[in-house]
Amino acid sequence: MTRWLGIDLGEKRVGLAVADGDAAEAIARPLVTLLRGRTIDEDAARVTAVLERERIDELVVGLPLHASGDEGPQAVLTRAWGEALAVKVGLPVAFRDERLTSHLAEARLGPMKRGRSGGPPSRTQRDAYRARVDREAAAIILQDELDTRAGRRSSTGGTQDPQETST
Repeated sequence: MTRWLGIDLGEKRVGLAVADGDAAEAIARPLVTLLRGRTIDEDAARVTAVLERERIDELVVGLPLHASGDEGPQAVLTRAWGEALAVKVGLPVAFRDERLTSHLAEARLGPMKRGRSGGPPSRTQRDAYRARVDREAAAIILQDELDTRAGRRSSTGGTQDPQETST
């Protein structure tokens, strides 16, 4: 049985999701959101704890492509981070187009809760909501990869397949 870890890399947080089994039957589910470290070594240490606990076999990292499908500076940084992480943890990595995943995650979760007495949400509420969105986006990225491998249609509607790198 293969276990996958979906990763939604952000500047402040890393959303994680997990799935196991055959790609044709696996269902991705949100797992946890980690705070980004200052270095790839700090990120790798945080992710490694999850990898060991969940007995992960493969990584799937969301790649932030431009609307045109081209890789911009953020995609280049994300690809370098994913490849460095894969080397540090000794697992293969696939890259998956993550366009629209945060939008889809927000649609799944619904609107952010209001603050006290119907006012604006507090900083704590906003941070908790963003962390939930990151986990949900990681699940969407991972499910999209699994659906593609199983020959099903992409959940994000994307047709480009940026997963050509595997370590």
